[in-house]
Order: sequence, then C-alpha cells, then structure tokens
Amino acid sequence: MAARDASSPTTSSSTTSSPETSSPDTASLTYEQARDELVGVVERLETGAATLEESLALWERGEALAARCQQWLDGARERLEAARREGAGAADGAAS
Repeated sequence: MAARDASSPTTSSSTTSSPETSSPDTASLTYEQARDELVGVVERLETGAATLEESLALWERGEALAARCQQWLDGARERLEAARREGAGAADGAAS
C-alpha cells in the first residue's frame, strides 16, 4: 500500500466539500488554522453586531472553513482505518 502524505487531508466523494468547491483561500489551511478561524467567525456572528451583509459574508466564510475542517477529519479517519486494516493484515499474516 502506498504511503499517504500525513501533512494533507484526503478528499473523498463522501465529504461535503471537494477541492473544486472549497474556497481557494481555505485550501491551504491546516485543520488548526481553519478551526481557530471558524471559532472567531462564530464568535463574531454570536455578538449580533454585524450588518446583514457582513453576517452573510461571515456565514459563507464559516461554511467554507467548516468544510475544510471536515476534509481534514475525513482524511484522518481514512488514514486510521487504513492503518487498522494494515495492522490486522500483518497480524493475520504472522499467525499463519
């Protein structure tokens, strides 16, 4: 099995966002960067001080950031599942 680059998420058809639909400025964000910015967006929205236009822009940014976080989480889940399969296969091979 080919090694996967641990520094970037994988994307699959089951994710809510694909690289084509991700905002280009979120595509290079790490999980932590996207999560931290998303927290800030939510805090700003919760204050209720933004205008309607600002609130809509914040909402859209929050959606893009949430999609980016989901891509990272999906990639991590896939990597864990692959590692478990490899571990189970190695254990099965050693028992034979």
